[in-house]
Amino acid sequence: MLDETTTARARGLRDLPPVKSDSLLALIAMAAADSRADKIDVGVGVFRDASGQTPILKVMKQAERILLESQPTKAYLGSAGDKRFAELLRPILLGEHAKDERIAGVQTPGGCGALRLGFELIRTMNPDARVLVGTPTWPNHAPIIRGVGLPMVEYPYYDRDSHQVRFDAMLDALGKARAGDVVLLHGVCHNPTGADLHAQQWAEVTRIVSQRGLLPFVDIAYQGFGRGLDEDAAGLRGLLSACDEVIAAQSCDKNFSVYRDRVGSLFVKTGSADATATAMAHVFQRAREMWSMPPDHGAAAVRIILDDPRLTADWQVELDAMRDRINSVRARIAAADPRLAYIGQQFGMFSMLPLSTEQVVALRERHAIYMADSGRFNVVGMADEAIDRFTGAVVEALDG
Repeated sequence: MLDETTTARARGLRDLPPVKSDSLLALIAMAAADSRADKIDVGVGVFRDASGQTPILKVMKQAERILLESQPTKAYLGSAGDKRFAELLRPILLGEHAKDERIAGVQTPGGCGALRLGFELIRTMNPDARVLVGTPTWPNHAPIIRGVGLPMVEYPYYDRDSHQVRFDAMLDALGKARAGDVVLLHGVCHNPTGADLHAQQWAEVTRIVSQRGLLPFVDIAYQGFGRGLDEDAAGLRGLLSACDEVIAAQSCDKNFSVYRDRVGSLFVKTGSADATATAMAHVFQRAREMWSMPPDHGAAAVRIILDDPRLTADWQVELDAMRDRINSVRARIAAADPRLAYIGQQFGMFSMLPLSTEQVVALRERHAIYMADSGRFNVVGMADEAIDRFTGAVVEALDG
């Protein structure tokens, strides 16, 4: 006679529960399956030029040719990845803090890898640390935080009716935070709203964060897409001036247009060079456990660009052109209807249209226009020739 341990069926992969589908990935699939020739997909978060393409930057092509001819080996680099890459980012991201020995950086697989690695470090430091997150926020923030196992506290960040930051609600949340809590902040070009803190608001947030002993974690994925490289990093640099401890997750995917190469970095500041060295030892250990070493190609190409003043200047010209397109398309959409005027006052690739889910679905069905159900759309997700059709359909939906 078989005993219970023999007859009981062991749990296996067949017992895994279903996973809730990612709404953005589902939207991408729907758009791809739509056979209408005039479809507009403003759900995908990539920069598109006037013809509707996401080109490789000319300077990146040059750097890749140099890399192809000069790279002597593809042996492992180690958990830190391309150390020179991280060093060259310092003046661009940190500005006047670039030489601060209390700040250290490491290459990561894109901004997502930097966020995950930073939250892993926080959990090692204090598994009970709460993460304050303004809503709405980038859809992957919450899953990353939950995946690490940190508790999350949400507060309202953006008012859809006034198209403004709910700054009083933000200050109220920071005022109730406990010392040691983490504040997740968008460095520039807020995703999904496009509504950034202005200089005075950054100063007030920095004052409260410093006074209450909170740990600012800045996600800066779009530096150069707002007002300029230095202007877009001003909020982060102000926090570095005021706080002994700061974490920043940075991405090159957008401003170097290397999305699929996954190029990012994590920067950590503590109160002393010794404490930072200890923190980075934990960072390297976590990186070793998760990906051993980050992918090299994209970071190596970025390093080649930043190591050559001529190539750096060429990159900045192309970056300026991308920013100019973002701002010009914003102005064009804003001019289409007074109800869209706020879009011209926001920054970056994303904004939220004042549409209901039903109106978004109607745009999808009637006009082959694809965007998130929240009304979040990529301002430069379409070719120039599609802008008038897009704005016309949106205004029609608003008149509904």
